[in-house]
Amino acid sequence: MSALLKMHRVQKLFTPALARSVSEAAKYPKITTHYTLNPREKDERWKEVDMERCIEEVDIVIVGGGPAGMSAAIRAKQLAAEKDQEIRVCVVEKAAEVGGHILSGAVMDPVSINELIPDWQEQGAPLNTPVTTDKFTYLTPSGRYSLPVLKGSYLDNHGNYVVRLGHVVKWLGDQAEAMGVEIYPGCAASEVLFHEDGSVKGIATNDVGIAKSGAPKETFARGMELHAKTTIFAEGCRGHLSKQIMEKFGLNEGSEPQTYGIGLKEVWEIAPELHKPGLVEHTIGWPMDRFTYGGSFLYHLNEPTPTIAVGFVVGLNYKNPWMSPFQEFQRFKTHPKVRHVFEGATRIAYGARAINEGGFQSIPKKLSFPGGCLVGCSAGFLNVPRIKGSHYAMKSGMLAAESAMEAISADNQSTAGIEPTNYGDRVKESFIWKDLWQVRNVHPSFHNPLGLFGGIALSSISMFLGGREPWTLKHGLQDHESLKPASACERIVYPKPDGKISFDLLSSVALTGTNHEGDQPAHLTLKDDHIPVDHNLALYEGPEQRFCPAGVYEYVPNEEGGNMKLQINAQNCIHCKTCDIKDPKQNINWVVPEGGGGPAYNGM
Repeated sequence: MSALLKMHRVQKLFTPALARSVSEAAKYPKITTHYTLNPREKDERWKEVDMERCIEEVDIVIVGGGPAGMSAAIRAKQLAAEKDQEIRVCVVEKAAEVGGHILSGAVMDPVSINELIPDWQEQGAPLNTPVTTDKFTYLTPSGRYSLPVLKGSYLDNHGNYVVRLGHVVKWLGDQAEAMGVEIYPGCAASEVLFHEDGSVKGIATNDVGIAKSGAPKETFARGMELHAKTTIFAEGCRGHLSKQIMEKFGLNEGSEPQTYGIGLKEVWEIAPELHKPGLVEHTIGWPMDRFTYGGSFLYHLNEPTPTIAVGFVVGLNYKNPWMSPFQEFQRFKTHPKVRHVFEGATRIAYGARAINEGGFQSIPKKLSFPGGCLVGCSAGFLNVPRIKGSHYAMKSGMLAAESAMEAISADNQSTAGIEPTNYGDRVKESFIWKDLWQVRNVHPSFHNPLGLFGGIALSSISMFLGGREPWTLKHGLQDHESLKPASACERIVYPKPDGKISFDLLSSVALTGTNHEGDQPAHLTLKDDHIPVDHNLALYEGPEQRFCPAGVYEYVPNEEGGNMKLQINAQNCIHCKTCDIKDPKQNINWVVPEGGGGPAYNGM
């Protein structure tokens, strides 16, 4: 047989399959190159790369340098000093600076800082604005109606402080460092390490110097391993590693699934005559419809310039895929009874973050596991009607440190990784458990046929009873299950921003200071590259474009495939975790980028 005939037969045999493959690749270009979905063991480009990691042995590793993590570190060092012990406590923080990724309203209950550092005022803690006045109102499209704030109710903030939580966390970091805590900012914990018996051994920090294609660059450097007797996970809401820990050890078995909101926030400098330090205002109603959970906050800070923090929270169980939480926030500021505050003012900061809203029902049944425990928002400690969680974060961190120190000293564990076994009991005996039990039915009360009005009535009954009602309500659909098809919903057309009170998304993202090394694999990973076009775009008109508050996701024309394709602008990411929560097929998995990437908040 001639060579030409052989070639013809080979072409005839393989060309259709090859054409289909080429067509498939053109229609669905590869998006995810991250090693968590493309194992290096199967990649020829990694064959000759040295993958050995440096190892450090410590007593306690804390993942996350927020209020929970810093409080755990401080308390552990306090206990060691009381017993004249030498312990090594290490905090890894993915932000370039301590506090750089912290975003919260925030009105802070000082109960935990009073216990942890009783002389915090003398030490210069940045709690400078005691609350003087509470206002709570219901907004209609054009009106504003005051609602009562009863003394001693959940909305009564007497004795609390308006704070910039990032500044408080930075101050806590200074206190921890002065006590000998080792803090590593710019180091993202990317992997949980395990002993042979399955208990947690510690964590590994992320590798650096990986190209966007997933190949090693000349600058490639392996992360380091931190081995600990016990590991405390304080990553905040929807922690990347905490998710894995919950699943591996079945910590959520018997609990309601967590439900979330997205909180968007701006900081403004306003006219001095409108500034009232200590004023705390909350609204419900417009622009939300009565079946969408959400509301605003506006806090006046006591700072050298007349500064306010304003924000909007939208429950991520909303149904209309045309909704944009960012746009709803911008629309809120244009309300005729609100906009006067912003007229002639200057916006100086913007950011967003997912928050836990599941409350008591969604707390993991087990808070500890062989080798460690969960604290703060990693465990879901947030009081929804009070809109507060920082004091729970601090207290849970302190309780975790006490349990960990006790367990390390006892040294009677059955596993290689030491479990702070009485941590869960300590939480149940604390004000955390009591508080969250009392308000357990407030948020679920809004899942009723009357929506907002039924929710106000039912939650008022619950609060009047002080949580003594014999029933515990459930949350309903999970956030990623709640969207209706776009064709079944009214399309929302948002007004064009005026650039003075309302703003476009990209100019807002510029205020976050977010930055990532551009030549690295996108840390917004897709389990299946087909789903965005075939499911999300086809059924919901691409909701990623609207629920992301940073412009990370875009559907753009695919010149090769002749259809639309998803484009991920990972450099824009502000680490809010909304996509990880709201994606309808749970196809998006947020993993850590190179350490030091992300927003650069200044006291958000």
